[in-house]
Amino acid sequence: MSEELLVNVSPTETRVALVENGFVQEVHIERTQAKGYVGNIYKGKVVRVLPGMQAAFVDIGLERAGFIHAADIAPLDEEGMEERGAEVADIRSLVREGQELIVQVTKDPISSKGARLTTHLSVSARFLVYMPFTRHTGISTRIEDEAERERLKNLVQEVDADIREQEEGGFIVRTVAEGVNKEEIAADIIFLYRLWQDLSKKIKNHKAPAAVHEDLPLFMRTLRDLVKPDLEKLRIDSREVYGKMRDFAEDYAPEIHDKIEHYPGERPLFDLYSVEEEIQRALGEKVALKSGGYLIIEQTEAMVTIDVNTGAFVGHRNLEETIFKTNLEAATAIARQLRLRNLGGIIIIDFIDMNDSEHQRQVLRTLEKMLERDNTKTSLTGVSELGLVEMTRKRTRESLGQSLCVACPVCEGRGTLKSPETVCYEIFREILREVRAYNTEEIVVLASQLVIDRLLDEESSNVADLEEFIGRTIKFKVEAIYHQEQYDIILV
Repeated sequence: MSEELLVNVSPTETRVALVENGFVQEVHIERTQAKGYVGNIYKGKVVRVLPGMQAAFVDIGLERAGFIHAADIAPLDEEGMEERGAEVADIRSLVREGQELIVQVTKDPISSKGARLTTHLSVSARFLVYMPFTRHTGISTRIEDEAERERLKNLVQEVDADIREQEEGGFIVRTVAEGVNKEEIAADIIFLYRLWQDLSKKIKNHKAPAAVHEDLPLFMRTLRDLVKPDLEKLRIDSREVYGKMRDFAEDYAPEIHDKIEHYPGERPLFDLYSVEEEIQRALGEKVALKSGGYLIIEQTEAMVTIDVNTGAFVGHRNLEETIFKTNLEAATAIARQLRLRNLGGIIIIDFIDMNDSEHQRQVLRTLEKMLERDNTKTSLTGVSELGLVEMTRKRTRESLGQSLCVACPVCEGRGTLKSPETVCYEIFREILREVRAYNTEEIVVLASQLVIDRLLDEESSNVADLEEFIGRTIKFKVEAIYHQEQYDIILV
């Protein structure tokens, strides 16, 4: 499988697209005025403890206080290290109001919710994640070869023993470390120890609330987090950023140094790979399938629902074959859409009902296989009693839609508007209320063009009956700036 990474840089935002076999799979966006906070470390102050929720709010200097659960507050032993396997203690025994707390953001503020926090601190390098308050050495579960897992674990422990002076802490070996040598592991360990020493000084010197560590900008995180062995090339349309990425790669990822290219073309880089088109399509609810079927994807505050439909696809043999082929194609498309749209949380998939248990198994297996490519943690629970596939996908940042869009000010996010007919009948009821309360000779209705047109046409007989009933004249005036649901009743 071939992979390419595209980096589009402008003064206002940086965008990164991951392209696999010619198809856009992921889009990452970081705006200059609204950078993400995941991975940042803060010296915060506890502002409220909630015993009933086993949680607390922590002021870290952002617009909204962060939220931390008792399970995310690590109890420390006498040596200041995290106690592994310890039961979750009462939140009141862990923190108190006014207490300073060193926390790290695990989830960005989303909608009305503040950032999700933890005291299980970690800092990342190319191959390793350093956890300063643990003694544990872990290996990414995506490295499946047992011999390689054992080699990497022994290598980290050996290098760490040679380098370590007074430093404490443990490591997690990242997936990209598969096959690396001792020198590369040593370079990462030295870098992480120095980084943590600098951080420790900042923690002591800063007064809460304050940021003590911010993660790398998106274009640098691309080299650290998104580059895989299959990468063919990484193209950047900014010469300045190209130079910075080459310098970074020379020190920390020399194996991809020569794969980094500057794109000087006049045609925008994202247009060249049809990324802009994919982004626009990913903001819609409907996803067309090649067979003629389609998906309907709806994101709510509580969950994401995905409905599979056969559409125009009728198959060549029978209905069961049509359903099976549509569901197979849908499983592949769903895995891609979850990554492309960065959808997270609870996800409910309503595949078309299949009677054949073998067909059900193959569709689920296809979905599982496609989800294996996803860097974000996913969990598939199987088919529920109602025939729905339930799964979760870890949510750390806003979805693509949440990043690029705001709720419609007209429908307020409902996605629908009251019909002109409904608004007309609301106007009739409002007129009746007004004339009962106030003595007036004439009534003027201000509304949108569609509503006024209906009042003067389909509803004209009802208007005449209303005028006769209330004994007053009703006049109508179009307000071009009014949306379909908006109207005013003026008493003259």
